[in-house]
Amino acid sequence: MNNDFIFGLHAVQSLFDTKPERVLELWVQKGRTDKRISRLVDTARSYGAAVRFIEKSLLDAKTGGVHQGIVAKVAAATVLREGDLDDLLEHLDTPPFLLVLDGVTDPHNLGACLRTADAAGVHAIIIPKDKSAVLNATANKVACGAAETVPLIQVTNLARTLSWLKARGIWLIGTAGESSKRIYQADLTGALALVMGAEGKGMRRLTREQCDSLVYIPMAGAISSLNVSVAAGVCLFEAVRQRGN
Repeated sequence: MNNDFIFGLHAVQSLFDTKPERVLELWVQKGRTDKRISRLVDTARSYGAAVRFIEKSLLDAKTGGVHQGIVAKVAAATVLREGDLDDLLEHLDTPPFLLVLDGVTDPHNLGACLRTADAAGVHAIIIPKDKSAVLNATANKVACGAAETVPLIQVTNLARTLSWLKARGIWLIGTAGESSKRIYQADLTGALALVMGAEGKGMRRLTREQCDSLVYIPMAGAISSLNVSVAAGVCLFEAVRQRGN
């Protein structure tokens, strides 16, 4: 079985709060004795996870130096597949609220989108298997625990999955700078999937063609586009406002 690493005080605490069974070992920087570190050590031991005290240089090498003195070695996260999406939708008791990311290859952006999606109450994020960021240590760190709460569903053929969602009555709204409709003019209530492309390139042609409607975020300044995670936040929380969540 492959292992992953989650690091940073908040990310590791969130992991213990949501999926403590995934923690195999807790690596702690030698000499760190502050209260938050001590609590995490006690928590790890209470769940039967091994605790190892390691030189800072070794933790730096593993994480790039942004670990805050704490690294959890964890069982690899489960990335869901197409069949899991069908099961998830079947068991919802509210209209589906999904986020689709097409061509988002930066793990920082994936992590930030997961965090925003969690805050907005999104039921799942859908990504293509190819040309997409993976749920690695960096994405987990930025997500601050949201990778444990928001299902990440990886699909082989994104256009086919979008067509399948439409057949289930889910409205697909994509973001495109050349659209004539502002995000604030769109109806974001009901069964909805917001489709976001990578900054600069945007959505791929086949993805765009599956969308029922295209919208844009009005920009008042000199910059012509937003980072995808920021754009996702704007769109998701406009949907939250409209849905009365």
